[in-house]
Amino acid sequence: MGKDCGNHGDDHFRNGCRRVLAVFLFLAFIVGIISLIVYLVLRPTHPRFYLQDASLRQLDLSNASSLLSTSIQVTVASRNPNDRVGVYYDRLDVYASYKYQQITVAASLPPVYQGHGDVDVWSPVLDGPNVPFAPYLASAISQDCQAGYLILQVKIDGRVRWKVGSWISGHYHLFVTCPAFLVTSGGNGAPGASGFKFQTTTYCHVEV
Repeated sequence: MGKDCGNHGDDHFRNGCRRVLAVFLFLAFIVGIISLIVYLVLRPTHPRFYLQDASLRQLDLSNASSLLSTSIQVTVASRNPNDRVGVYYDRLDVYASYKYQQITVAASLPPVYQGHGDVDVWSPVLDGPNVPFAPYLASAISQDCQAGYLILQVKIDGRVRWKVGSWISGHYHLFVTCPAFLVTSGGNGAPGASGFKFQTTTYCHVEV
């Protein structure tokens, strides 16, 4: 009899745990549905990014060791086009790349909240000292410099949250690609920062 009573008590405990778990799952489901409805109704538009300037300070390529040293200051602007949705930029890492190879160390921008229609501007310096460079890329960058132009990509990797009233969403991955068109008045025959000027403000491709 004592053994049966003990099992009966265990059954009550297990049933109680199942009920508590069911309540938590139901509440989580309701919260998820409400969040989805809010998102679908408001349909937040992703932030818009623009590359306003790119000043090439250093571009030194060592053919013997296949190392590239780069320094470039960029000016990036972001605008929140939403009327009722704010944006929390919790992490923004900016770096430069050439033909899909990262050539600078990522620079971290300070976290910021962007209200409705607000614009934020950042001007980080991106440095890449002695970055290992593939031989075919070394040849490509030399040819581009000889032709008098250089196309780099300024990329931003980050995490954002949406804010509607008092409701704040979970984190979303943000990835931005901004083409930087740099030209000279004529080819100089070798990689180097001298003579390269930023051509025009460019619109960045944004993925969230």
